[in-house]
Amino acid sequence: MNFVDTFTRTVRRHGSDTAIVSDDGRSMTYEDLDDRTTRLANAIDERVPEQRVATLAINGPAAIETMIASQKRGIGNVQLPFRDSPGGLVAMLEPTDASLLVFDDANAEKALEVLDRTEIDVGIHAGERSIEHDAVEPYDVVLSDASTDAVETHPDHEHGVFYTSGTTSTPKAVLFDQEQLWHGSTQVIMEMGIDETDTALVTTPWYHMVTCDAWILPHIQAGATLVVQSDFDPDEALQLVDEHDATGALAVPTQLHALADCQRENEYDIETLSYIRTGGSIVTEALVEKAAEHLTRGVYNTYGLTEGGPNLTFAHPWVQDEHTGSIGKESFVSEVRVVEAAEPDEDPDPNATVDPGESGEILVRGPGTCNGYMDRPEETDWLLVEDEWVRTGDVAEVDEDGFLYITGRVDNMIVSGGENIYPEEVEEAIETHDGVDEAVVLGLEDEEWGHRVACVVCTEDDGLCEDDLDQFCKDHDELADFKRPREYVVVIEGSLPRTDTGTIERETVHLEYFAE
Repeated sequence: MNFVDTFTRTVRRHGSDTAIVSDDGRSMTYEDLDDRTTRLANAIDERVPEQRVATLAINGPAAIETMIASQKRGIGNVQLPFRDSPGGLVAMLEPTDASLLVFDDANAEKALEVLDRTEIDVGIHAGERSIEHDAVEPYDVVLSDASTDAVETHPDHEHGVFYTSGTTSTPKAVLFDQEQLWHGSTQVIMEMGIDETDTALVTTPWYHMVTCDAWILPHIQAGATLVVQSDFDPDEALQLVDEHDATGALAVPTQLHALADCQRENEYDIETLSYIRTGGSIVTEALVEKAAEHLTRGVYNTYGLTEGGPNLTFAHPWVQDEHTGSIGKESFVSEVRVVEAAEPDEDPDPNATVDPGESGEILVRGPGTCNGYMDRPEETDWLLVEDEWVRTGDVAEVDEDGFLYITGRVDNMIVSGGENIYPEEVEEAIETHDGVDEAVVLGLEDEEWGHRVACVVCTEDDGLCEDDLDQFCKDHDELADFKRPREYVVVIEGSLPRTDTGTIERETVHLEYFAE
């Protein structure tokens, strides 16, 4: 099924119900959303027929409307990461053939620079600012002048273009159609029991796969209400939960920490909050316990990646009681295998599955996975194994009951003295130190060992020193000595650079603390 058909059904059943509430007080029903997206789809077709649109906007109605309007057209929406630089956005747009740019006030200067540096010659501005540019039209004027006739959908039924996180290289463009995303959306409704009575807080950037396909689209499909926060702030997020009786929230681990800390200090009325979906980076046992104590016991730990489309695994809240920190088992629409890890330049064997207690790389296949990267044939060859299995690059351990635990990345693996070391495992051990707020472990070139393990920790304890950390690691009964860092950097009252999904930017850390 294509998602636009699902949206039509939602409007038919829940037309008068509230679809979107924004943090500036605006709201619209599903009938309003249907009318506005039809107008926008016709307006785009009139200006750039048969061409894709790109969207550069923070969380808000314009971003969601452009996404649905593109589904109605069947011609993809290029979902640009608004935190990137103008030069980065220009590079990302190259393979997409986008011909129109929708942008908001928060991204106006960046958008105008993108218009001047690309072949995109039409802009639509959603906001209150005065924009003086010959190619730019006001969003509300465009909608008011547009036709309300039904839109003829392109037979490709594209949803749009997502981008990988780009922590180690330029973000890669991945095109998905609506059927692929329908599988993911329906999966989430199944696993979390979402229905029209739910109200979901949207705090993570809309353009990410997890926010879009595992949060916004499922709640729209179910006829629920979306409360959209334009930029994450834990106090405001909890106030929105309180004000709108929100039942669910999506939060990456860094946000989940902040929300739990904020609730512990302020005690907002969040009794309606019954489910939180998290993932994007490793979810520790301590974080699950912290969220359960201060927010809700309904913490769903999930796993996926842009290239995988729908979420690949999920762990229901009750799984955390005996399998704390697990990402669960494969989702209904995905087949997941953990296989013996191969070298980065070699293909893993999909049939070489690991035994319980062992670690390996996660491979996945299913109706929602991507078909490769746009204009990146070499990277696509690496990504796809036997033309059907997607390499995740993530390393997981499988327990006796078949539950998976993320332990690291294949490309983060450190080889020291012939031993394989996954830095995430070392980081998790070090972060159990009472004085450590967060830690990152890297491999530094070493003439004798090949690589030596180094660690950067952030702390508010100005008395914490390298010797304390080293002794802690020596005494830790879950950390083998060959995995122990041989070099430490202690950062007082600082934080590690992360992407907006919570992934540590290891190259940035290396350049800042260890570059010679």
